[in-house]
Amino acid sequence: MASHVDLLITSSYPAALAAKEHATVPIVVTNSGDPVATRLVASLGRPGGNVTGVSEVATELSAKRLQLLKETVPNLRKVAMLWNTDDLGMSLRYKSADAAAQALGLIVQPLGVREPDDFNSAFATMDHDPPDGILMVSDALTTLNRKRVFEYAAFHKLPAIYEYDNLVRDGGLMSYGPDGGDVLDRVAELATRILKGAQPADLPLEEPTRFIFAVNLKIAAEIGLTIPQSILARADQVIE
Repeated sequence: MASHVDLLITSSYPAALAAKEHATVPIVVTNSGDPVATRLVASLGRPGGNVTGVSEVATELSAKRLQLLKETVPNLRKVAMLWNTDDLGMSLRYKSADAAAQALGLIVQPLGVREPDDFNSAFATMDHDPPDGILMVSDALTTLNRKRVFEYAAFHKLPAIYEYDNLVRDGGLMSYGPDGGDVLDRVAELATRILKGAQPADLPLEEPTRFIFAVNLKIAAEIGLTIPQSILARADQVIE
């Protein structure tokens, strides 16, 4: 690592883990799953070591996403979940979603992927055993293949919910998740404090406090879905 690097900012669990294993400079993490469960830090309040950042509230967010999907599609029974099984942070997020789905009386169709070709197998599984909706857990792999998921959902007229509003602007139906701009602002603030002399070990990991619920009415029309007014009234972003 270059000697002039004073701080690292990572996005994703694999990047955070690699940085922790090979770097001695301060590290500010984001989008890395539960940093305590993945052992990136000792605790949220007292992380220890050289890692701090913005954590997530996966259990609450998973339940909220599924509740919104079920309210939008009252006859929802089976939800296909796509996630990267090689990313521990995303696997833990999938487990939170799985537990939330079961609490809501939903059947989960687990569709783990590891590489782009695995999406073909996931789609074939859904062809053979059709779900009523899709939840995609977002990491680099699933986001890079988002268009394939959008196209599959559109062709089969499946409602799908995602984790970030940029995916809805890009062609997804719905999303609920942290405000990405707010998260980046907080990451920048933590980085600034560290560069001014604060130690990561003494900086508690923060959790998102601002969330965005986005709905794409154009996609809803394409799949023949009428979004209830009760859902639209709660949306922070409505794309027409």
